Amino acid sequence: MNASEDLIFMYFTVSGKHYEWQLLVDRQWLPIDNDHVIETHYCQPGAKGITINTSHGQVLIDFDKLQTPNAALQVQRLSFLSRGQTEDVGWYFRDDQLWCEYGAQGSAMLSSSISSRDIELQFSLNPQGTFRFTVGSTGYSLDFSTMTQRNHITGLCRNVRRRPKLTSNTESLSSTSVLPTASSSQLTDGGYKWEFTGDEGVWTEYQAHICSFDSAAIERQYQVNPQGQLHFKVNSFSYTLDFSKMCQVNNIFGTSRTVRRTVNYGIQQSSSSSTSPRWQFQDIGGMWRDFSKGPSGCSISSQDIELQYQQNPSGTVIFTTNYFSYKLDFSAMTQTNLSTATTRSVRRFNQ
Repeated sequence: MNASEDLIFMYFTVSGKHYEWQLLVDRQWLPIDNDHVIETHYCQPGAKGITINTSHGQVLIDFDKLQTPNAALQVQRLSFLSRGQTEDVGWYFRDDQLWCEYGAQGSAMLSSSISSRDIELQFSLNPQGTFRFTVGSTGYSLDFSTMTQRNHITGLCRNVRRRPKLTSNTESLSSTSVLPTASSSQLTDGGYKWEFTGDEGVWTEYQAHICSFDSAAIERQYQVNPQGQLHFKVNSFSYTLDFSKMCQVNNIFGTSRTVRRTVNYGIQQSSSSSTSPRWQFQDIGGMWRDFSKGPSGCSISSQDIELQYQQNPSGTVIFTTNYFSYKLDFSAMTQTNLSTATTRSVRRFNQ
């Protein structure tokens, strides 16, 4: 590693990042601002791509090809790891409905003889080669050059994707997909809950085990100086919470997120809501969140979805948030982002 490489590695070690997304503009590779947004989407196997705003206008990044439609603008993702380190990578196949990780529990290939780590090892040895494996008594071939999987008996081909897994060293608190814990969210009547807008407009409560403060600690600081500021850290990144502007700013990247302070009246629910089935979607971190109308701009609630479901249990529903449009498929029990093609599981259960 030469001197310039040492400096690059030191920067990414301090910043907590191990990657950088870049665009080739006028024969020069330039870093893309706030590339953690790209990384968050790229780590989802269902995401086909993302459209970003740059000084050259809107740019569509195709995640499978790592290309843009504009031949003059090339894109690349660099990985910065110390000696001996490897990136945690997931390998996924597309079944009839969802993207499933090889060897993961709950996939259609429970008896698979391979895992993501096994495939990654073969890929590192020959990125253009073919890897043969079995599931029960059925043989398969995984072609790295075409990123497809073929069943030796039926000849059925399925698409395959290789994506890095989202790590805890991301730049924004939203990437942790935190849900409130009982100790912090169940404040006494008249208490206050502090939340920031995460990805896709979902409100997420501050948690002490993720950042330096939880709702109760932030409220105490707010009572002391309602027009002041509060500084905290998440991993190696520092943030400023501005009470007067009700926003959270990443001190390195300048990314700003809206913050809100709401009265928490407890966790009791009305009898009417307890008798109606609840609809939830599975977030990035595997946590289940309720569909609900609110500041996130979600145009649909559990009750709305249930009404549509009762009318057509095999149909679909289109809804929106502040940032995206989605399709909820009752047959597949999935929610698909119509811009990024990211697919999440959906469930319906009686309370």
